Amino acid sequence: MAQQTSIKRVGMLFSGGPAPAANAVICAAALSFINSGIEVVGFLDGYERLEDFSEGAPLREGVDYLTLTRDDVSGIRNRKDIILRTSRANPGKAITALSDLADPQKNARLLAVYRALDSLAIDALVSIGGDDTLKTANYLYRMQELMPDLRRLKIVHLPKTIDNDYYGIDWTFGFYSAAHFAASEIRNLVADAKSTQTWYVLEIMGRKAGWLTYASGIAGEATRMLSVEDFDGEFDAHAVGRELADLMLAREHDGRRYGIVCIAEGLADKLPEDQKPQATDEHGNVRLGEAQVGRVLADAMERAYQERTGVKVKVRSKQIGYETRCSEPSAFDVLLGTQLGVGAFRALVEEGLTGVMVSVRDQLSLTYVPFSELIDESTLKTRVRFIDRDSDFYRLARALEYQGMLSRQD
Repeated sequence: MAQQTSIKRVGMLFSGGPAPAANAVICAAALSFINSGIEVVGFLDGYERLEDFSEGAPLREGVDYLTLTRDDVSGIRNRKDIILRTSRANPGKAITALSDLADPQKNARLLAVYRALDSLAIDALVSIGGDDTLKTANYLYRMQELMPDLRRLKIVHLPKTIDNDYYGIDWTFGFYSAAHFAASEIRNLVADAKSTQTWYVLEIMGRKAGWLTYASGIAGEATRMLSVEDFDGEFDAHAVGRELADLMLAREHDGRRYGIVCIAEGLADKLPEDQKPQATDEHGNVRLGEAQVGRVLADAMERAYQERTGVKVKVRSKQIGYETRCSEPSAFDVLLGTQLGVGAFRALVEEGLTGVMVSVRDQLSLTYVPFSELIDESTLKTRVRFIDRDSDFYRLARALEYQGMLSRQD
């Protein structure tokens, strides 16, 4: 039985990096709306086509968007590719203050997105993505307040990041799948390191927080884990290299001439300015992969070890990155993703909400967090959830690391 609602047509898009169980989210949301008699339009490639919209270049079905049917979204929850695809297009790049949202010189791309949605008579938008995508959703929501002539468009956001650093939700879909995949890679390299008597520095995705580094390191039985939360100031690779050389020597004394150090890629942002790469992405973020912070640390370990012993060693470095983003989704991530997808329907149709992020607590019980609790009003940036150094999760990681000669772990 269809719900009573003024919403007749819903738009949906996925933006930013991929994440396991993305299709579970899309499937559950689409089916919920379709079952209630609401048409679902899935926009392809995130905001890429919407931000370039003009009346002279209308959106084309099958090219720029899909009208999703039950057949389109049935049996896709465990597919690895994202059926709507994604991009890193950033229509709010020029916005630095709330007043910019009504400034024709700065809101042009956001307004193009709105006009594109309006051209297809979209009544509500379901935004799926990371912190930058949440920021864009908030811009579209707040822009309507500052431009009262615009037809009202309801907006809800579904949190996505394998980094798990989202404020307002404990676990994001795809995180556990990515951690499971990375942990498997770590265990393979542990076996390689043990067989060849060598050391590895593994650089793992995580721009702002160390959730993925710690979770995969714990599950993969890494020797040491380091992330942005471990350093209050700069990441001095030379000093850390000396500390890790001490660890190498302690392991040797204990009969182990090998080890695995997992570090978060976000440590590149803490490198001294003369070591950071200059290239940035569409959102103004440093391209962390180009910094090769894992290689920087591995080189520092080699130098420090040689200075201590006079012996030259090879410390290998490897990035575990993009391959985690489209790994096989775990059952938990499929469950979480489907609940978030259903939550989009319930927020818009059953609760009549707008300007909220769908979240869960306890045993996947739905809750809706206003954008105002997720966005810093002074900067318009999203809040980040770091690992608290006093938390039991952080203490778990520290407890399981190699503890020198007193340790009995491999």
